[in-house]
Amino acid sequence: MSDILFSLPVEQQITPCLTLCKKDELPVIVINHPKAKGAISLQGAHVLSWQPEGEKPVLWLSPESNFKQGVAIRGGIPICWPWFGKAGDPMHGFARNQLWQLIAHDENDECVWLTFSLEDNEQTRILWPHSFSLIARIKMGETCEIELESHGDYSFTSALHTYLNIGDIDQISVSGLGPNYLDKVVGGEHTTADKKLTFSGLIDRIYTQPESFSVIADPANQRSIEIHHKNASDAVAWNPGAEVAKGMADMPDDGYKTMVCVETAYVTNARTVTNDKPQFLSATIRCHKNEQK
Repeated sequence: MSDILFSLPVEQQITPCLTLCKKDELPVIVINHPKAKGAISLQGAHVLSWQPEGEKPVLWLSPESNFKQGVAIRGGIPICWPWFGKAGDPMHGFARNQLWQLIAHDENDECVWLTFSLEDNEQTRILWPHSFSLIARIKMGETCEIELESHGDYSFTSALHTYLNIGDIDQISVSGLGPNYLDKVVGGEHTTADKKLTFSGLIDRIYTQPESFSVIADPANQRSIEIHHKNASDAVAWNPGAEVAKGMADMPDDGYKTMVCVETAYVTNARTVTNDKPQFLSATIRCHKNEQK
């Protein structure tokens, strides 16, 4: 799917490294920098792809994704805001379905920075009766960094819903999630002594005491992926498994085999924003190649 994004016809050359393209109905910023390639949809300020030089794509994007106005994209890093899950309609909030504005960008030999903004409008006030201002700062180079800044006067929950591209769900493990979690499949609060999470069937958990970063060991791709969680209270781990994937129109039946979500979040307790105190949520992703034996 990433190859398609990087071959889209150019509508505007913004800088030597940044181009404005269009995928079906949605405008997409394509990044082609010596340190990394990537793509960001203006709908949702949604990171679609990030691929450091010499690496396979790090983010998973479904080949069945819809690039239609107002329709959520399956994969990448959706911004879930101002609620997570089924706490409201649409699921995971409206920020990922809204058109954001690119308000600033810069680049140097190491990376590119892009800044997007979203403010309340007639559509959002029907769904959620609050004034707000959001800023999403995205940096792409040898690492991918995303920071969400929320302004206004309200309470909310949020997540950076990161889909990672893996070789084989049966082989991966995730560490750094902590011992305590809410299980959304069987229900209830649980504690585990296992230091690593492995996957067999549907997994949908909110870890409530995660470490400062999580590590996804991906032996099939001969690498590990770190996700550093900042200003987060929770980390979410999700894979739909075979049966649920078959019922998802925007995911191939076997799509679950090559993706896993490890999300930076605050969802168990709402955060409160006041006019003099914004709230932040940040994630940094980096790859490490495994040494050959």
